Amino acid sequence: MPLALVGGPAARIQRGLARRLLGVGLPESASPRGGPLTFVHAVLTLPVNLTAVVVSGYFWLVVAINIGYPLRPDNDYSTSWGGPTLAGAWAVHAIGGGVTFLLLTPWVIRGFTALQARLVQGFLGSSAAGRGRAVALALGVAAVCAVLSIPVIHQL
Repeated sequence: MPLALVGGPAARIQRGLARRLLGVGLPESASPRGGPLTFVHAVLTLPVNLTAVVVSGYFWLVVAINIGYPLRPDNDYSTSWGGPTLAGAWAVHAIGGGVTFLLLTPWVIRGFTALQARLVQGFLGSSAAGRGRAVALALGVAAVCAVLSIPVIHQL
């Protein structure tokens, strides 16, 4: 975003990242410095990118803390799910939380990757029709993420 604000080579950098990390081939623009669309892309995809980072980190954390359940400090397995034995509590947490999220997390990350690829194609691609859909998609995802984050914030 700072590069897009000062007119730096943000468009070239974002196209290169999309090509290398997302596998999206985009045509080079006439101006390697980009323009207003580069800044709009940076601003509108920021909530999606932050949500992807937070959700990915949280899901991998759930995997680690549930598979490593016996290593948690101050855990009272006698009153936890699967208790009163450590083996029962560990089995419930490792299978119910750890393995489930271990299998689910790559698919969630794949969904965020596909979403980011569509946003890059819409904003930085050559199709003017795709820009309107990309703006609607980015705003819709940002609104859904904001609504879904309210219960999470209240639990903190």
